[in-house]
Amino acid sequence: MSYDFLLTIAIIMLFTKVFGLTSERVHMPQVVGALIAGVLVALQQRAFAYLQLLDSGKYTHEQILEVLQFLQKQLYCKNPETKNLEDAELVIYLKEKLNRPMRVCGMVKNVGEPGGGPFLAYNSDGTISLQILESSQIDMDDPEKKEMFEKGTHFNPVDLVCAVRDYKGHKFNLVKYVDKATGFISYKSKNGKDLKALELPGLWNGAMSDWNTVFVEVPLTTFNPVKTVNDLLREQHQ
Repeated sequence: MSYDFLLTIAIIMLFTKVFGLTSERVHMPQVVGALIAGVLVALQQRAFAYLQLLDSGKYTHEQILEVLQFLQKQLYCKNPETKNLEDAELVIYLKEKLNRPMRVCGMVKNVGEPGGGPFLAYNSDGTISLQILESSQIDMDDPEKKEMFEKGTHFNPVDLVCAVRDYKGHKFNLVKYVDKATGFISYKSKNGKDLKALELPGLWNGAMSDWNTVFVEVPLTTFNPVKTVNDLLREQHQ
């Protein structure tokens, strides 16, 4: 991680903290949202700079490896096969993976609420990347997978900040980045009867499956779910 990147994040955190302390109208979710946006902007600026470098054709082998390190360590997208690629092939791969919609997700610690959470997932193209999975997408009949899900440290995102334009300013066609195979069967009830429903890919999992995704831990105080009517009785909703 470069010093410029760390400096950018530090400045954003400082100004957000000062702003939050000096304004009674600024609540924690707004402060956290600003921080997440800052992380997104910093990552996006680096991705854009690397894409422009690759477009120029004026790069060294060392610079290609630097871009690969950014993709793997900052955007958490890895493919074991990249070690077998020639420079020209690697550049094509890097441009494809960097030039995608990007999202930074604020995740809270798992305190037992129903729902999904963040995982490293294997994708159909051979990559390993960060994904948000719902409980209905996990094979609970497999003891190992069930244990992995139940011991997850964090919960579904409470904030998402998204970047939906490419490095040339054009809007992404978001439909291209949906994994249509991630539809799933969920259990519902109506008039006292249990039903099975075939659902399309969820907004923040299957529908954003091919986005560049980064997770950031945020305070639990930003999470005030309403899953049942009784949740409205919580202090946060009074």
